[in-house]
Amino acid sequence: MKVVQLGLRDYEPVFASMQAFTAARTEQTEDELWVVEHPAVFTQGMAGKPEHILVHDDIPVVQIDRGGQVTYHGPGQLVVYTLIDFKRRHMTVRELVSRLENSIIATLADYGVVAVNDPQRPGVYVNGQKIASLGLRIKQGAVYHGLALNVNMDLAPFKHINPCGYAGLEMTQLAALVQPCPSLAEVADRLTEYLILQLNAPLSERTSTQKVVL
Repeated sequence: MKVVQLGLRDYEPVFASMQAFTAARTEQTEDELWVVEHPAVFTQGMAGKPEHILVHDDIPVVQIDRGGQVTYHGPGQLVVYTLIDFKRRHMTVRELVSRLENSIIATLADYGVVAVNDPQRPGVYVNGQKIASLGLRIKQGAVYHGLALNVNMDLAPFKHINPCGYAGLEMTQLAALVQPCPSLAEVADRLTEYLILQLNAPLSERTSTQKVVL
């Protein structure tokens, strides 16, 4: 699995590139993880409702084709897009979501942060506050979009929306939990290592969060 470091990139060109990559895939195309930061942007999923955007300001809103509602991306947030062949990996959507969540949980555990998933809503939480979001699209047997982990960012724009459609949902980040906060690059290296381990693990190992965290 190839890891591609994109640095700080505007959202819309990266979104278009994900769509193009997926459309051009063949059975031989290597899976890729794209690591990126975005300038401030709200992205609205296919099920998104306008009323979940509470404040209209100068942050652009981009309508996209992943599942879910509205979320925020900004500098200091680690975004990893998972461009993988869904059929080739023989996993269910629930398994894929669990693998992504487990990778985040394991990464945070390395910094002494106890995080959990929530069977009722995708993502990763610390003491009831959301620290990472997931949103995926499966098309032509392949997956794109991915996950966003709050590392060291301005969380204020999350107050302008109902994050992921949940009114009053509190957000947190690694910088609020660990001092000094590790760099985004360091966290990205750890997270991509766990993602590769999880996504390549035999089926019997994919189903256990404990095997990843402990």
